This record gives sequence, C-alpha cells and structure tokens, in this order.
Amino acid sequence: MPDLETLIGYNMKRAYVAIQKDFRAALGEGGLSPRTFSALSLVVAHPNISQSSLARMLGIERSGLVAIIDELERRNLLTRSVVPNDRRIQALVATPDGQLAYHDTLATVQAHEDRLLADLSASDKDTLMKLLKKIRLTDREST
Repeated sequence: MPDLETLIGYNMKRAYVAIQKDFRAALGEGGLSPRTFSALSLVVAHPNISQSSLARMLGIERSGLVAIIDELERRNLLTRSVVPNDRRIQALVATPDGQLAYHDTLATVQAHEDRLLADLSASDKDTLMKLLKKIRLTDREST
C-alpha cells in the first residue's frame, strides 16, 4: 500500500470528492451547488441573518460569499434587505421559492447520503459524524 493511502487527510479528500460528485449528479444540471445549498440552508434556519454572520457560519471570507448570495438572489431564492438600525448591514431572507427549493433539495441530499453511505451501519454513521464534528471543533478553536 502506498504511503499516501495511510494518510487520513488524503482519504478524507478522496471521500469528499466522491461525495461531491454524487451530490452534483443527484441534483442535476440546474440544481444547487453544495455551497449555494449550504448558504440557503443557513438562511432558512436563521431568517434575517447578516451576510457577515452567514460568512462566519460557513467558514468563508465575506467577499467570497458575495457570488453565492448573488446567485441565490438571481434565482429568486433569497432577498437582501437593509437593516433599519444599520443601513450598512444587509439581512438575508429566503423567498417562498427559496423555502421550497431548500426543502426539495434537502430531501434529494438526504437520499443521496443514504445511497452513498448505505454500506455503513447506523453506529458507523454516528461515529463518523462525531469524529467529523470533533475535527471541525478543533479547527474552530485554532482560528
């Protein structure tokens, strides 16, 4: 076995590539990308979230969020509105079309994950999720 195969990071990247490939295939040509789905998901969960807060939650630079928000707005899935007390801040809200697209996409993503992870037991999935969250928390603590 090559040394590369013994590295956790390498195997995580390969798993990520497989998951993203299947995600995109499941959602089809006109479907949301992983990044737009993630952003829409957080906007649905946190109505009137600011762009800065959304960028923090996604772990990306605010400037990198602009293209994502532009795409969601162009597709009529969310709206930006000025916050009355601070006109520099824009609040993000999912439109009715955005709510529908989110729920439809979530069902598709859940089916994609069920299919992709079908060989894992419920215990395996639980362990995997716990380990991934541990890594995420370690990353958050270092920033």
